Amino acid sequence: MTTIDFATETSRITSRPAVATRVANIVSNAYRAWKNRRAFYRLGEMSDAELADIGLTRADLHVAIDVPFGRDPTAILREIASDRVETIEEIARKVA
Repeated sequence: MTTIDFATETSRITSRPAVATRVANIVSNAYRAWKNRRAFYRLGEMSDAELADIGLTRADLHVAIDVPFGRDPTAILREIASDRVETIEEIARKVA
């Protein structure tokens, strides 16, 4: 009987850090999303020429802002910019 009591006590002890870790990850992800959204809004203040220098257009910003709050709009912008670079490199290879 003591073994069963010990086993139940152990499972409760080991599950607490897992819950704490999940809560910490949720808070960390929310903070990161908030921080990235602030950086994203700064991109909207840039001129079209400055956006073009980093491989984006104003339309890309409109596409990326439609994601829900929990998701990171800068990740979508990163995908758009890298896809654009790959497309340009493909076209350059075909021409050369």
